Amino acid sequence: MANIQVFDPALCCSTGVCGVDIDQQLVSFSADVDWAKQNGAQIERFNLAQQPMAFAENAAVKKFLELSGAEGLPVILVDGDVALTGRYPQRAELARWAGISAAQEASQPAGKCGCSGKSC
Repeated sequence: MANIQVFDPALCCSTGVCGVDIDQQLVSFSADVDWAKQNGAQIERFNLAQQPMAFAENAAVKKFLELSGAEGLPVILVDGDVALTGRYPQRAELARWAGISAAQEASQPAGKCGCSGKSC
């Protein structure tokens, strides 16, 4: 199974529900990450504000930041290679990278906000 690493911009939290404004994109992505982990995916997240050394110590991410700046985040690595930049992946992308079968993906449909069918 692939190792997926998510290098987030500077956030106060990774869920999107902190502060005054709720970031629905982060809420959905956090739910998708939880779903993928429950299905065996190996996903790590790094927050620029809380873990800056993880950004500095990863050659691919460091080079990306030098070229694009923090405005280009998030950066998603799959087995150390840049797979996506500038937006969070959809559940189907996480499933493909993690090798989660279509049957597993279909067995847990996302709710309107990506929260695994729970009421939002």
